[in-house]
Amino acid sequence: MVSVIYSDEFLEHKTGILHPERPERLTAIVTALKAFPDNGQLQWHSPTPVQQRDSLLMTLLEKVHSRSHIKAVAEIADHGGGFLDTDTPVFVKSYDVALLAVSAWLDGVDLVLTNRKPTFVLARPPGHHAESRRGMGFCLFSNAAIAAHYALEKLDINKVAILDWDVHHGNGTQEIVETNENIAYCSLHQYPCYPGTGSAEEHGFYNNVLNLPMSPGSTIANYQRAFKEKVIPFLANFQPDLLIVSAGYDANHDDPLASISLQPEDYRLFTEYCLQITRKILFGLEGGYDLPSLSKSVLETIEACLVN
Repeated sequence: MVSVIYSDEFLEHKTGILHPERPERLTAIVTALKAFPDNGQLQWHSPTPVQQRDSLLMTLLEKVHSRSHIKAVAEIADHGGGFLDTDTPVFVKSYDVALLAVSAWLDGVDLVLTNRKPTFVLARPPGHHAESRRGMGFCLFSNAAIAAHYALEKLDINKVAILDWDVHHGNGTQEIVETNENIAYCSLHQYPCYPGTGSAEEHGFYNNVLNLPMSPGSTIANYQRAFKEKVIPFLANFQPDLLIVSAGYDANHDDPLASISLQPEDYRLFTEYCLQITRKILFGLEGGYDLPSLSKSVLETIEACLVN
């Protein structure tokens, strides 16, 4: 069984006409998951309402983000909406939806640690570009970093690794976690590409960061080499008690925002590599903007968890 956390409330983060990070991303994935033959092996969960963990959410948010950033998102929403930057809209309900997304990632941590099996969080807005003091790149709050800090408060969780296979470097996640020796961050990302960060020369404050810039046009052969020679040894050496995957699917060949040439079935292989490290994996949706390849890729990820 694989747990899936989802709510229709995530569709209420409106980004405007033609914005690539749109509600239809989730509806396409949900439709695909409910249609595939083994959907009976999925356990669907609704995220814990924000009101039920409001104080915990704010404590965790303030551990990761500045109060000024949190206040800015809330005030833009309260005043009818606006933008954090040219790419990052905030709708009237975006602040509440972003908090619910964080809650869903926390639920994901709890489910993985309880069941000792993979869980997939289908939430938006995404988070890996959100830095401690600002949101950017479609992201409001740093879901993966917050989930990692939450996990470290659990008994028997001493180390958390974050693997980011989104085609864009997770500048926000790295900026937040690179000073924490109990969190490792590994990113495979197209370079050059937005946001222009993620040099291979960056190793974190405790040698806890591994960036693997991938050239435009890279294929599964390039990624396989990177996984076998770099990613798996890095994660295995860190020995995480929990693995969080910032699961972006915009490295697909058909994705409009980058130039990597992966196929949806390649994400099955990525997932199998992760399962070699641990079965305690939290997958959380980041990017992916071509709806057919996005939904197929998520399905490949989940099916790999079901058969391994």
